[in-house]
Amino acid sequence: MLFISDQISISENEIRFEAIRAQGAGGQNVNKVSSAVHLRFDIHHSSLPDSLKETLLTLSDRRISKDGVIIIKAQRFRSQEKNREDAVNRLLVLISKSMTTPKKRKPTRPSRAAGKKRLDEKTLHGKIKSLRGKVIPEE
Repeated sequence: MLFISDQISISENEIRFEAIRAQGAGGQNVNKVSSAVHLRFDIHHSSLPDSLKETLLTLSDRRISKDGVIIIKAQRFRSQEKNREDAVNRLLVLISKSMTTPKKRKPTRPSRAAGKKRLDEKTLHGKIKSLRGKVIPEE
């Protein structure tokens, strides 16, 4: 059992692991040992509450497929066990991040003095740029 919070937990049989060969540098170890791990977690068929499923599906995260499957590839470490732990931790972080509700934004307006200062700076910058023009000699 993976515990996300006091009330929410995930059974380990809901998570599928697949050992694959890692990409990138690493020499012989990378070429002959399947130490990287693909973690797959199907949101629709999980035991998560429906509200949490909806928030997970609405996240704009590239790790969540259109079918509602979270796919995490872990290849940071040389051993398969550490990569498996890393993938599970990243899954837990993703789920716990979706549990927090973002703070509602209070719209604010810039002060009158800030607006005047911005316009004065724009005017000054325009004058400086106008001096960069071609110089015409006076006769």
